This record gives sequence, structure tokens and C-alpha cells, in this order.
Amino acid sequence: MLSYHTNTDPDSVEVSPLIDVQQLRLRYGSHMAFEQVSLPIYAGQITAIVGPSGCGKSSFLSCLNRMSDLVPDCHVDGQIHLAGTDILHPNTDTLLLRRRVGMIFQRPNPFPLSIWENLALPLREHGNIKRNRLAETIETVLRDVGLWSEVKDRLRQSALTLSGGQQQRLCIARALVLQPEILLLDEPCSALDPIASGIVEDLIVRLRPRYTQVVITHNLAQASRIADQVGMFWVQNSVGRLIEFGTAQQIFASPNHELTAAYISGGKG
Repeated sequence: MLSYHTNTDPDSVEVSPLIDVQQLRLRYGSHMAFEQVSLPIYAGQITAIVGPSGCGKSSFLSCLNRMSDLVPDCHVDGQIHLAGTDILHPNTDTLLLRRRVGMIFQRPNPFPLSIWENLALPLREHGNIKRNRLAETIETVLRDVGLWSEVKDRLRQSALTLSGGQQQRLCIARALVLQPEILLLDEPCSALDPIASGIVEDLIVRLRPRYTQVVITHNLAQASRIADQVGMFWVQNSVGRLIEFGTAQQIFASPNHELTAAYISGGKG
């Protein structure tokens, strides 16, 4: 696995990424969504993926826990190593992979069940919880996402009665309940009002020490606030490509690519 130079820590020369993506490409039938994407994702950091609509950001994210497998006629080539293991290998246990790499989508998607069952169901399905620890685990993840005080007296009510922001935090809690290493967040704030968006953004930052996170966002101000690393995607010749990757400070203060500079300044995109 390759090591990448990073200036996140001035005392560090080389840091091995937790996820190492090399020459990744994805096509739907004959349509190439993106190609030639190589980037590192570092443990305990927030990597933001930015760029205009249609440049392959969500398709890229779906590869990292092989949700792309669920899309008909979708073909992925290249290499993705998670802690040295090739996750694109045919023998990869995708169920185990998706426990390690959780996904939160753009629109909140709680199950049409009670708040309690939204968290108990995945625990029972994966068979990794003793009955006497179920309540403790559910309370812990609800506290982690700042929901416990808001829902502790209505855990048996439908999750669909929650506000949009509360539903999104419940979906994050549902991912956390399986104790993943990595969270993939596909525009987690875009469907929320500004107050709810701010709450979810603060939550993402609070989770940084415990989880590696990859966040797609169209909100450049948000990316500059939360990200440690930033990957800039663009469409070239009708195909998505990664045109620049670096620390958030470098990308926003002194981008190397003229398209990155134009997009950040509002001149493109």
C-alpha cells in the first residue's frame, strides 16, 4: 500500500492511509461516471469531497462500502484497500464491510418503525448484542448524537414523527450502533433547514476523534469548517475526475488547479 506525503502534521513525513484508493473508475453500462481517481483517506480525519453536480461524487462514495454492488449494470475497476485489505476482491464479505463502513444518505431514511426499533433491529439482525445490553447500547448512541434528552420519553413512537434533523441524527445513530470504523455521509445536511444543518455539522465534528469520515458536501463553507482533507471532483470530457486533493487549508487558501480556484471563488460550478 502506498504512503502519501501530508502536511496535516508538520512533524510527520509519511502517513499510511486507512483507505487507499488507486486508479478507481465506475461505469453504469456504457456510461463512465468517473475514472482515474486515486486518493488517501486518513484515520480519524474528515475528508470532504466537493465539486459540481454530476461529477461522480456519490458514485465514488458508494464504492467505499460496495453499495455500488446493488446498482444494476454497475462496474467498478481499480483498487480500494482498507487497512491493507482489497475490498473489491470477489471474496470480500460485504456484510462485514458495511458494518465497518457505515453510510448516511442525503435524505433521512429511518425505518417506518419506532425510534427504539430503528436501533434495535440492526443489532438483532447482526446478532452481536446481548439482550441485557440492548437498552444500554441504544441509550449510548442516542447520547452520542445528542438525541437522548429529546426522545427518551417517546422511544416507542414512530421515528417518522421526528423532525428532519432529528431523523438524520437517528440515521447516524443507527450507523453508529454497529460500531463502524468509518462513516460515509452523502450530503447529510442538504435536506435540512439551517438550524438542523448546524446541529448535524457540529455532530460530525464531535465524532471526528472516534470515526474516520468521508463527507460529500456542496457547501464549501461547511467543507472549510469541518474538513481535514479535501478532494475536488470535476467533469472533463463528460467523465468525472479527481482534479486536486490536499489539506483543507491548502485547497481553500492556495489551490493548485485553476478549476479548483475558480470553483472555490464562485467563478465556476
